[in-house]
Amino acid sequence: MASDKQNEGKILPMDENKENTTEDGIGLEILQIIKDSQQQHGLRHGDYQRYRGYCSRRLRRLRKTLGFKCGNRHKFTGKKMTVEMLSDNRYSDNRYLLLVLMEAERAWSYAMQLKQEANTEPRKRFHLLSRLRKAAKHGERLEKLCESPRVDAKTKLEAQAYTSYLSGMVRFELQEWKAATEAFNKCKTIYEKLASAFTEELAVLYHQRVEEISPNIRYCAYNIGDQNAMNELMQMRLSAGGGGGMMAEKLEALITQTRAKQAATMSEVEWRGRTVPVKIDKARIFLLGLGDNEAAIAQAANEETKERLYETLLAECRDTIHAVREELKTEAKQRERSDEASGKVSNLQFLHSYLTYIKLWTVVKRNESMAHVLQAKLKEPQTDENKRGPRPQDLIRLYDIILQSLAELSTLQGLEEDHTFQKEVALKMLVYKAYRCFFIAQSYVLVKKWSEALVLYERVLKYAKEVQSKAKSLNNSLKDLPDVQELITEVNAEKYSLQAAAILDTEDAPEAPSQQKVKDNTPLCERLETFHLDPTLVGKQPNLVQFPPDFQPIPCKPLFFDLALNHVAFPSLDDKVEQKGKGGLTGYIKGIFGFGS
Repeated sequence: MASDKQNEGKILPMDENKENTTEDGIGLEILQIIKDSQQQHGLRHGDYQRYRGYCSRRLRRLRKTLGFKCGNRHKFTGKKMTVEMLSDNRYSDNRYLLLVLMEAERAWSYAMQLKQEANTEPRKRFHLLSRLRKAAKHGERLEKLCESPRVDAKTKLEAQAYTSYLSGMVRFELQEWKAATEAFNKCKTIYEKLASAFTEELAVLYHQRVEEISPNIRYCAYNIGDQNAMNELMQMRLSAGGGGGMMAEKLEALITQTRAKQAATMSEVEWRGRTVPVKIDKARIFLLGLGDNEAAIAQAANEETKERLYETLLAECRDTIHAVREELKTEAKQRERSDEASGKVSNLQFLHSYLTYIKLWTVVKRNESMAHVLQAKLKEPQTDENKRGPRPQDLIRLYDIILQSLAELSTLQGLEEDHTFQKEVALKMLVYKAYRCFFIAQSYVLVKKWSEALVLYERVLKYAKEVQSKAKSLNNSLKDLPDVQELITEVNAEKYSLQAAAILDTEDAPEAPSQQKVKDNTPLCERLETFHLDPTLVGKQPNLVQFPPDFQPIPCKPLFFDLALNHVAFPSLDDKVEQKGKGGLTGYIKGIFGFGS
C-alpha cells in the first residue's frame, strides 16, 4: 500500500499537474484513465477496497493542487463544479472534470466492495444500492459538465457512455431489465462508434469495454423473455472469464434457476441396474445438469476453462452430497426409533453412493486431464533455463490422487457384492498404477539411476500386459481409460534409450591418473601436503581425522612422601598427665556418686 501511495503521481497517462486542453477544447480520456487506475490499484486482484482508497487520496490531492477545497478543517462548505465555471478561463483545466470522475469511481468501487460482502451480510445490499445511485448521480454531473462548448466531442461521447454504464448497473441491481437493457445498449453503441473512429491500437480499449457489457445485455434479454439469450449465456460460460465478477454469479444463479424448473419432472435415476427415487430437490437439480456440465467440459476451448468447469462441477457435487448426508442422518434416527434392521442398502444410501461415485470419478478425470497437459509440456524443449519446467515428480502426485480416489470407489456402500463393478475398478487401478510406475522410472532416469529405472520399466510392462489380459472380459471398461498399448510402445523405446545412456555414461567417465587412484588410509589432516583424488571425502564417512586418536605417553603426576616426619621430636606431656591424676579421696568419692560429672 505504501508503494501505491508513492507511485500514484505516475499512474495515469495524463499527469495531474498538467492541462490537457486541445484546439478543439478541454479533453479527458475517461475510459483510459479509469482502466489504468483500476488495473494498477487493486482491481486486477478484485480488491475494490484498495481502489476506493486510491480514489479518495487522488481526490484530496486534486483539490489541494487546484485550490478547490470544500472548506477547512473546522467547517465543511460544499463546492461543486458547474457548466458556467468551465466557461471561465480560470477553470479551463481538465482536472476539474477529473474531480467529478474520481467521485463517481469512488462511489462505484465502494458499491462493488459491498457487493462482495453482501454474500455473507445481506443487509449490505441496501448500502450497495445507495452507493450505486450516488455513482450514477456523479456520472450525470460529469455528462452535464461535458455539455459545455469548451469540452471536445470525444470527451462528451465518453461521458455519455460512462453515465449510461453506471445507470445500467443501478437498473441491473434493481432488476429493472428493460431500463437496464436500454442503458447498456446506449453505452455499447457509443463505444462501438468511438472504436470505428480511431486506429486499431486506440480501438482495443473500446472493444474490451463492449465485451464486458455484452453478458449483461444478454442476461437482461433473457429475463425479459428472450429464450435465445439462454443459449448465448451458456456459450459464454465456456469462455475463460465466464462473464467475470458480478455477472458470473448472476449467470450461475440463472442456470440453477432454469434447472430447478426442469427438475420438477425428474423423479428417479437408474444406476448399476437399480432404479432409485430422487426426492431431494438439490439432488434433482444436480443430476439434471450433470449431462450439460460434462458436455461443457468436453467442448472447453482450453485447459484453463476445463479446469474451471471441473471445479464448478465438484463444488456442486459436494453440496449435493452434503444435503443427502443430512437426510441420511434423519433416516437413521427414524430407523432407531422403529427398531428396523434390514440388511439391504436403502434407496437414500444408494443415491449417496451414486453421488460419491460421480465426485470421485470427476476427480479422476480432472487429474488425468492435468496429467495430459503436463506430459505434453514434458516433451517440449525448455527454452528458458532459469524458469522451472514440469518434472515427472509432478505427475506422480497426480496419479497418487487418482489411485486414492479409485480405492475409495471400491468401498462404496451397496456395491460390495457387485463383482463386475469391483473388477472394473481393479482394472482401472492397474492402468493408472502402470502410468504412475512409468513416471517414477522417468524421475530415476533424470538422476542417472539406470538399474532402478530399468526395474520399474519392467514392472510397467507387467502391469500393462495384465491389463490387456483382463480387459478381454471387460471391454467397455477401457473406453474411458488411457491406451496401455501406447504406454507399452513408449516403455520399449525408453528401455533402449536407457541402455544406451547407461553405456555412454560408463564410457564417458574420465579415468583418473594412476597416482591419484592410490588408496591411502591416512587421514586428510596428516596428508595435506600431497594431493589425492579420494572419493570417500564426499561420501557419508569421509576420512578427515583419526578417531578415536591413538594413545600417547604423558608424564605421570608426581607423588610426594613426608620423609621428615621420622626425624621430628614431639614435646613431653608428662606434667599435664600428673595434674589430671591429683584428686585424693574426696575426688574418688565424688567420682563414685557422680557429683563431679
